Amino acid sequence: MASTTKKYAIGIDLGTTNLCQGFWQNDRVEIIANEHGNRTTPSIVAFTDSERLIGDGAKNQSSQNPKNTVFDAKRLIGRKFSDAAVQSDIRHWPFDVTADTNDKPLIGVNFKGERKTYFAEEISAMLLTKLKQNAEAYLGSDVTDAVITVPAYFNDSQRQATKDAGIIAGLNVLRIINEPTAAALAYGLDKKVTGEQHIVVFDFGG
Repeated sequence: MASTTKKYAIGIDLGTTNLCQGFWQNDRVEIIANEHGNRTTPSIVAFTDSERLIGDGAKNQSSQNPKNTVFDAKRLIGRKFSDAAVQSDIRHWPFDVTADTNDKPLIGVNFKGERKTYFAEEISAMLLTKLKQNAEAYLGSDVTDAVITVPAYFNDSQRQATKDAGIIAGLNVLRIINEPTAAALAYGLDKKVTGEQHIVVFDFGG
């Protein structure tokens, strides 16, 4: 007997500051709340002596554990350690960032009593895995397909690295699209626009 489980694709806003996800149902986008009932989740991963925290839990303990609380991974993804923007950002981060042999940024933390290093794609994958789990709990079915948004200025390397993060998280990334484009598409779907219109899209990102 064929399975009647409905298959969903989710849309993910992998933001610098916050994450958000939704799916299409009943002719509209439904936002999926996290386990705390919030429509957005902080883009933060924390490592402690006993566990890894993602989202709200990571944010809540950040002041007590700054060196092992990672944020702004999106500012590192797909970039070289020697990139001027990376060097500027490093001065403001409490966690350690070094370079591997290929000039790729490595984030260093203490986790369960051991020194660990992660690429930005791996940190982003942890965030995406959390969203995937929340979506599956909300929808009551497995979720593998996803569309992920990125800033319009992201280059090919940054886009591919974002896609790689999705793959690490167990997602089939259907498409990487620009954040302003996603906003314009959402406007058109919601308003059911007919005929030609001129709209201006502002992307107030983190």
